[in-house]
Amino acid sequence: MAKSQQTFSKREKEKKRQKKREEKLKKKEARKAEAKEGDGGIPFAYVDKFGNLTDAPPEPSDKDEIDASEIVLGIPQKVEEEFDPIRNGKVAFFDHSKGFGFIMDIETQEKHFVHVSGLNDEINENDKVTFELEKGQKGMNAVRVNLQK
Repeated sequence: MAKSQQTFSKREKEKKRQKKREEKLKKKEARKAEAKEGDGGIPFAYVDKFGNLTDAPPEPSDKDEIDASEIVLGIPQKVEEEFDPIRNGKVAFFDHSKGFGFIMDIETQEKHFVHVSGLNDEINENDKVTFELEKGQKGMNAVRVNLQK
């Protein structure tokens, strides 16, 4: 006599699947019955001119006329600020053997890298200097550095 191919665990899994199917079918039928009993759908919500939700439609006389040509799409244009390219600063650190250092801007208190190739005069630490900023590989670099007189 041949043994049954279904084990106990297979039968239990099949029972669980069948039970889930029945529950799902019952929920589906309950939703259908609820929709038939209900008032026929989702109520409408309107938005007034202040952005608040209301149940009444807005009055056509309350609408504001907007000129479509005044609407700006995208990012607003950046306004270029004119500033003096020559900045004042103080040498915070300078290593003559390696040929670089840092200058602290007096106005913004930011430190800017300076290389010996950007120097017009010989500088030492704590000297007051004038310089210009130029975009470098890792940020703004001080170039055309002169001692203040």
